Amino acid sequence: MSNDPILSRLGFARKAGKLTLGFSKSKEACQNGKAKLIVVASDVSYKSEKEIRFFAGTSVPVVNLNATMDELSAALGMRAGIVAVTDQGFATSIAEQI
Repeated sequence: MSNDPILSRLGFARKAGKLTLGFSKSKEACQNGKAKLIVVASDVSYKSEKEIRFFAGTSVPVVNLNATMDELSAALGMRAGIVAVTDQGFATSIAEQI
């Protein structure tokens, strides 16, 4: 587990089953109303970030993480640059740290 508190919280959320990983799954979570927060790694392409912001609209906050996809993937155990947090408690906790 990472020493970074944000990456640690994201790791806990993944273990609890409260994350969706990747652009497509995060997009679905936004469309289904399940996403509470979208987290974007620092090295995600401009196009992908722009598209996920479009799908998030004004109802789902999108935050940029000060970590690369590799760092995020190491914390989560799977490769992803965009993740959706589907639990309000985890979303609030992560957003406060950012």
